[in-house]
Amino acid sequence: MKKIFYFFAVFCLLTSCVSKKNQAIKQNILTLKDSYCKAPFQYNYEEKLPSYNSDSILSANKSLKGTLSDQSILILNALGNLDEVEEIIKLKKDSSLAAQVKVLQLKGKINSKITIALTELDAVAAEFDCEGERVAQIGSYVDNLNSSRNNKLILYSIAAGAAASIAGGIVKDGGWSNAIDIGGGALGAGFGLATLNPKGKKVEFIHQRNLLRDIWHEKLESPNFPPFIWYMYTEKKFSNKETHSIIQSMKQRWLHYQFDDNQNEADASVIFSNGGFYRADDLHNRAAMLNQMQSATRTINQNINYLLLDLDKLIL
Repeated sequence: MKKIFYFFAVFCLLTSCVSKKNQAIKQNILTLKDSYCKAPFQYNYEEKLPSYNSDSILSANKSLKGTLSDQSILILNALGNLDEVEEIIKLKKDSSLAAQVKVLQLKGKINSKITIALTELDAVAAEFDCEGERVAQIGSYVDNLNSSRNNKLILYSIAAGAAASIAGGIVKDGGWSNAIDIGGGALGAGFGLATLNPKGKKVEFIHQRNLLRDIWHEKLESPNFPPFIWYMYTEKKFSNKETHSIIQSMKQRWLHYQFDDNQNEADASVIFSNGGFYRADDLHNRAAMLNQMQSATRTINQNINYLLLDLDKLIL
């Protein structure tokens, strides 16, 4: 009897620890119901959007092609600074002090727009980063739920086997002893099989502001992104091969790697909705997609860096 008492004392202690850990996790999850990453306001499109007719823009500015790359011309057009560049080129032919001062003033106007664009890039990348961390937190929560559940089932399985073994040793009748052993083994196996749940627990995760939804549906404009950033995402000229935009390339990778090329599954995914019940795999996929968009956003800095180099050559 002492063996049974000690065994159940240890069992209760272990299950109590798991329960307390689970309660602590449930309390922490309350802080993840509302996003603390979203911007305090939405971007508006009252100003004129950059033109997507890149061939016409480049054709209309052939005079700049010897000085600036195609991407630099398109960025300057999106920022509204092509007139300043053309004026600088004209003023460079004048060596007077007044002309030099005017050039510096015009360059200051261009740099001001570039600074705003860089700030917008940082803001968008920061929101992707913040959302990624938020999803990672809730993903860890679901992983802990699944781990706690499995630990309990394993403990139950061990308890069932140990209880059957002890009871079988106490019961002297051979028939009853065999029945207890078989029953205990079957019960332990049942608990063991119950741990083989490939999908695991679900948790409700709400995100009314969903940046990934805007990326997936790829509309002409998005109120959740600054117009300049959205233009850089969706203009094919800013991708490596210039055949697909940054967003189109990203969507192709998501469809292949996250959804196994199943378009219907992707379109119906909770990831692109206002939120709902997530399993651990969905949360990990969402976190990965947010991190990928953060990286893609930061690569736009390379385009602006090339623009700055072109402008330096223009001023010298």
